[in-house]
Amino acid sequence: MDSTLYPGLIPSYEHERLAALQPYQVLGTPGQGPFNDFVSIVAKLLDVPIALISLVRDDDVVFIGNTGLPEASVVDREDSMCSVAILNDGLTVFEDIATQPCALVNPFVAQKMHLGFYAGQALRAPNGMALGSLCVMDRAARQLSPAEGELLTQLALVAQDLLALQAANATEPIPALQARLEGLVQQSLTRLHTLAELHTLDLAPDEADAGRYTASRLDEASYLAQALHRELLAVLDK
Repeated sequence: MDSTLYPGLIPSYEHERLAALQPYQVLGTPGQGPFNDFVSIVAKLLDVPIALISLVRDDDVVFIGNTGLPEASVVDREDSMCSVAILNDGLTVFEDIATQPCALVNPFVAQKMHLGFYAGQALRAPNGMALGSLCVMDRAARQLSPAEGELLTQLALVAQDLLALQAANATEPIPALQARLEGLVQQSLTRLHTLAELHTLDLAPDEADAGRYTASRLDEASYLAQALHRELLAVLDK
């Protein structure tokens, strides 16, 4: 990467970060099934049209899980806000990209893709080095509530677990684990669907009712994220 164009994207520990990236065998193979399934769930839980798992390599960013963004599976590093997300310990949020674009990356790519909102959480190797990010995007500007931010952080832990399984050469699905995870997901999605139907049936919801619905939806999503994290950690600790 030509660091003279966007020098702020290259951390001082870049050599160590790239070394930490090497064990992850999904590199160069975008569109991995388990990762696509996971980001599809993330998009539903956070009510966004686009969700991605990215890995930030030397010169580019590869999307190993991608839902809602058919334009590309690999982009130049200076074109992706995921390159910025890996620089931060907490969430990286751009609530209105059109009026307040990210100054560290090429703004024209986001404009071309008509992106209005971005929120990403860095994904880390066991030694703490950032590998990429779990991010959600929308075509319109929007705010990220504290509860939604906490949910995205929790879901990023699940994404890290999935990457760790890949790095441990767990390339074949574990049937018992897969069944448990699918069961957890389906139960939560059913409850979320029921909540949405009840909210729709309320013909004249007031502001308090809307707030309770949103809180219940996010509570259910948080429960699912924590349950998935526990299940995957149990496998990784064996």
